[in-house]
Amino acid sequence: MEILSSQVREATKAKFDAALENKTTILHFTQEPSRLVLPDYLKGQDCFFCKETKELLDEVQALSDKIELAVFDFVSDKEKAAEYGIDKIPATVIMGEQDYGIRFYGIPSGYEYTSLIEAIVDVSRRRTELSQPTRDALRAIHQPLHIQVFVTPTCPYCTTAVRLGHQFALESPLIKADMIESTEFPHLANRFQVYGVPKTVINETTTFEGAVPEEEFLANVLKAVNPRGA
Repeated sequence: MEILSSQVREATKAKFDAALENKTTILHFTQEPSRLVLPDYLKGQDCFFCKETKELLDEVQALSDKIELAVFDFVSDKEKAAEYGIDKIPATVIMGEQDYGIRFYGIPSGYEYTSLIEAIVDVSRRRTELSQPTRDALRAIHQPLHIQVFVTPTCPYCTTAVRLGHQFALESPLIKADMIESTEFPHLANRFQVYGVPKTVINETTTFEGAVPEEEFLANVLKAVNPRGA
């Protein structure tokens, strides 16, 4: 059974035909349910959407010859998972000729399907639509930053935060940005006290909620870089 409706499939293909410029590679880390071996902190939790996430990515890849999909087993390909810093599944990396630090943890369904498609387009174009002042500020960052945006598929505001995180990662080689589907990773949602979405966590120290505008998102990133404002 296909996951995408014919209407969504046709709209996505039209967007890809108009917007994709360069080859984009999707790396997907998953595991067959019968072979699922989870880290200790995930014991007792199944990868409920591994199958559906792989099927969704198969359908997306089929819509353009500019998209390549490579699938890896989380356990048997553990060296590849470690290379990309993958510690939970399902995990999806969107990259071009280099890794831009763009990650999806959990199935990018519902409203987050838009985040997936826009990330593919941005990576294919190798550029974002962020303002020049934002891009300049991001390129002036000199320390690693990890942005985690917690979402649910039914949240219409979450895509704004996910998109900004991914665009920030594309503009700075020191930023890694994750979409994390909260219900699939409750241990993380509990750890970071995610009571509402979107919730953004930067370097595990700076947090904020809501779909804030670009300037405010940047201000929080810079706050994480320099907490004392010095």
